[in-house]
Amino acid sequence: MKAALVTAYGSPDVIHITEVPAPSPKRNDVLIRIHASAVNAADWRLRRADPWFVRLVFGPFRPRRPILGVVFAGEVVEVGAEVTTYRKGDRLFGWTSIMGLGGHAEFIALPESGAFARMPAGMTWTDAAAIPFGFGTARHFLSKANVSKGQRVLIYGASGAVGSAAVQLARTMGAEVTGVCSTGNVELVRSLGATHVLDYTKDDLSAFRDRYDVVFETVGKLPFKTSVDLVKPNGVILTGSEMPAQMLARLFAGKGGKRVTVIGGTAGERAADMQHLAELWQRKEIRAVIDSTYPLARIAEAHARAESGRKVGSVVVTMSDPPQGGRP
Repeated sequence: MKAALVTAYGSPDVIHITEVPAPSPKRNDVLIRIHASAVNAADWRLRRADPWFVRLVFGPFRPRRPILGVVFAGEVVEVGAEVTTYRKGDRLFGWTSIMGLGGHAEFIALPESGAFARMPAGMTWTDAAAIPFGFGTARHFLSKANVSKGQRVLIYGASGAVGSAAVQLARTMGAEVTGVCSTGNVELVRSLGATHVLDYTKDDLSAFRDRYDVVFETVGKLPFKTSVDLVKPNGVILTGSEMPAQMLARLFAGKGGKRVTVIGGTAGERAADMQHLAELWQRKEIRAVIDSTYPLARIAEAHARAESGRKVGSVVVTMSDPPQGGRP
């Protein structure tokens, strides 16, 4: 099968497409022909070894798992002898797992207990690949904050993959949503359901002190002190993209005597979340926001776009047509 391999840390130029042996499903696995994946922050940060401790987890000199890709959308072509949940022909979408990776290839074998679900009828492969990372991450953090009807929620970075998903999900939870983005994305964020949209290039955030029950920082660019200023006493700050340097800055910044709860870390990967997102999509309560789509052969360009800081929503990668007969 064709796969995008990262055999050294560095720029997008370290990625190359090559033929590698296709996986075989174990007794509890499903073999999936991948039609689309995405390049998310987890992928390009791992490729760059950013932050540095990535090397401690994934390999000191090069990734131990050279095929990146934490999400997928594809079709079951074979099931292991003990698989009961899925069958050949099922259309699935979800996480490959942040530790297992493997989504940037034509085939992947995953345990049937993995964090994925059946795609609803009518969902395209590109939409299905764009949903798991952004919506899965946003749902994890918003659920941790117990967002509920009537609360005021501010989403900083509201046009990104996680931010655009968070705007929509917070709206479905009944919150009054304020999105913060750049001038060119104001109308998009409003169309996603934000009640109010602030342009960070023009609007003075200090005018909204102590206004929000939840502040969700999705892009790692809002100073922690500003988040503390914006959130109400006893409110919640979500740091969904916090890196070690930002974490240290937050610890030293303090909270200015205000009682707030800070929730960070990484998102959980659950099949139940994917099923819930499938249902929301089917009811037309959420939609995928796709910045651009690239074939696997141009995945280096997809990485460059994903880490450019200018993308809107998700960067999707599509696979070439598989060989006839299903199994590679």
